[in-house]
Amino acid sequence: MSSRQPRILICGDLVWAHEEARQLFDGLADIVVMDSPNRADFLAGLKTRERYDGIVGIYRHNISADRIGVFDEEIIDALAETGTVKWIAHNGAGYDQIDVFRCAKKGISVSNTPGAVNDATATTALYLVISCLRNYAWGEQSLRQGTFKSVLNPGRAHDVTGRTLGILGLGGIGLRLAHLVHAFPMRVVYYSRNRSANAPEWCEYVDSVEGLCRESDVLSLHVPLRDETVHLVGEKEIRAMKKGSIIVNTARGKVVDEEAMIRALADGHLSSVGLDVYPNEPLVNPRLLEFPQNVLLPHMGTENQDSQRRMEVRALTNLRDFLRDGQGNDLVPELRSKL
Repeated sequence: MSSRQPRILICGDLVWAHEEARQLFDGLADIVVMDSPNRADFLAGLKTRERYDGIVGIYRHNISADRIGVFDEEIIDALAETGTVKWIAHNGAGYDQIDVFRCAKKGISVSNTPGAVNDATATTALYLVISCLRNYAWGEQSLRQGTFKSVLNPGRAHDVTGRTLGILGLGGIGLRLAHLVHAFPMRVVYYSRNRSANAPEWCEYVDSVEGLCRESDVLSLHVPLRDETVHLVGEKEIRAMKKGSIIVNTARGKVVDEEAMIRALADGHLSSVGLDVYPNEPLVNPRLLEFPQNVLLPHMGTENQDSQRRMEVRALTNLRDFLRDGQGNDLVPELRSKL
């Protein structure tokens, strides 16, 4: 391809969509792979404008943070100083590793991949809901340890059918989970900042987080991590829940006050928690491991080839659309009114 074409930077290796990337950008842009081993080298590469000269858009995956860190003010400013970078196509629904407000200030758009993760994340939440209610993960631990089910108490377990699931954030993932659990059926209640126009008639709206907690046998969290959602579920909300209830979190670890959650597990107010996310990943609070009834996954929400391919293609397509049409899709909400 001609060196006079615009260039896009793959920041975090593609795993599945190599052929799709070639097809999407054929005749439109040259593809450059970020090969910097650390942040200092990456910043130097941007400044010297040799390796990364002429980059107009970036495909970003969180794995790039292992080498160059998150896209904070320092990196965003360096990208802006190139004078050419105008779009960051993030691979993932959550984008808390990107300072989107700094991007807005510097005239850089940011997209994510919301719909591509819905089914995989919702089915992960479904597994956590079922396993917590029925103590399946605890049972498997017992079998592997040679005690079969002698350590289990059926008095701690419940059928899924007829339980009330509270969904905090009825976006794409929350709505998909609602449809999945309706098959049992579970009663579904939800809270979002606004009533969802997409909510089916059997989805009941509750007008506060605390009210949602009071109604829920299982509370499932599906809100993005922003300043206003840090510890959105804290001591007051947890204590508003029924004794013996369950928290499931496939959103972000910091959405719930972990210390308050552990205190509630220790005194029996919560029967268990089902977690796929943690405040300081990959570190996991060892106290969570003290409760064998907890169901703990290592952030596996989209750990399958089908979802990951869809996510890669969607992020790349957003970047392609920006190059071809001057505007990509899936612009993150914080930037829709700022750029």
